[in-house]
Amino acid sequence: EKVDVSGTNQHPLYSWLCNQQKNGKFNSSVKWNFQKYFVDKNGELVNYFYSITKPNSNKIVSLIK
Repeated sequence: EKVDVSGTNQHPLYSWLCNQQKNGKFNSSVKWNFQKYFVDKNGELVNYFYSITKPNSNKIVSLIK
């Protein structure tokens, strides 16, 4: 199902991911397709990367290990 990632109809998940007051970590905005958000097993936002960051980059691989 397609959802809005920004704007007045922003899906609640993206609202949480993009709002520091809600997630406790970062303010961000979805810039383009394939933006990556990392949430740990406790539901805490760890980091996010814009689409320019490749999935196999050291930054991302180190978060997964």
